[in-house]
This record gives sequence, C-alpha cells and structure tokens, in this order.
Amino acid sequence: MARYNYATKGIVPEHTAKAVGVALPISTKTSVEVCGFVKNKTLEKAKLLLQGVIDKKVVVPFKKFNKDVSHKKGKIAAGRYPEKTCKEILKLLESVEANAQFKGLNTANLVIKSIIANSASRSWHYGRQHRRKMKRTNIEVVLEEKALKEEKKKPKKEAKKEEKPKAEKKEESPKKAKPSEEAKK
Repeated sequence: MARYNYATKGIVPEHTAKAVGVALPISTKTSVEVCGFVKNKTLEKAKLLLQGVIDKKVVVPFKKFNKDVSHKKGKIAAGRYPEKTCKEILKLLESVEANAQFKGLNTANLVIKSIIANSASRSWHYGRQHRRKMKRTNIEVVLEEKALKEEKKKPKKEAKKEEKPKAEKKEESPKKAKPSEEAKK
C-alpha cells in the first residue's frame, strides 16, 4: 500500500493518534457533514452521538450540503440520519482508539483534533450496461490528549491574574487619597 500523507500539520506525535480510511464506500457530502458534527468533541461523546444517529435518535445538522433537506425538531434547521456514513466513521474512530491505546495514551482524555473527509478516486460499477461511478471517500482522523491542551493554557492564565491586581491597587490608592485631602481643606 502506498504511503499516506496526512493533511493535518503541526501535531505533537507523542500525544496524538492517527488513522485513515481510504476509499470508503460512502458519500463525500454526508461525510463532510458528519465530520463537522463530531469535530472537537471527546472520543466517547463522538461515539455516543454516532450511535445515536444510527439508532435514529440524534440528527446530524446539514450546514453546507442542505439543498432539499427537510427540517427537524429542535434547534436544527436541516438535518438527516446518514446511517451508512456514521457506521464507517464509527469503525474508524474505534481503530484510532486502538492506535492510541497501543501508543500508551489515556483514552479517557482523547479529543478529535482533526477529522477530514476528501473525495477518493471513483471506480466504475462492475457489470453495468450503462456505466456509473461508485461513491468513494477518504477520511483522516487525528486524536489528541486533552490534558496536553490544559497544561499549555494554565500558565498563561495564572500570569495574567497575578499582573492585574498589582496594577489596580497602585492606581486606586492615589485616587482615594485626593478626595480625603480635599475634604480636610
């Protein structure tokens, strides 16, 4: 099999796990919508959402490819239940989770950093009198440990909190002194 070049750049390999599904027999348009639906969610929450879509309890909002798509109840305007796409993406998420366990990552803290759907080469249906192309999609998934993100954010917030109170105290003390001096005169 040929080497796959990931579209996601600038990741720390020690804290990430990757997987790719090549030439999956699913629609690229529905894949784009489902990928947007689960992006930046934890792995457990994404798996629950996809299973809910398969059971027809959760609706995937169609934001980009929503022409002639019916409205659903709730805050979602246009939406569908793309079962076949969700089954394939769920398999891919389980594969990525296995890759993360093999690398020694904590699977409870994994977040979907990047999930990208691209169209693959479309081969002909075999044995058709009138030729038709098959639907094919490449999907790339990158998971990252959430604890790594929190460690990066904490030092910046603590530094800002320490600087602000010192600056406010210095400015307030001269202002308070002026009215009391004027009252004495």
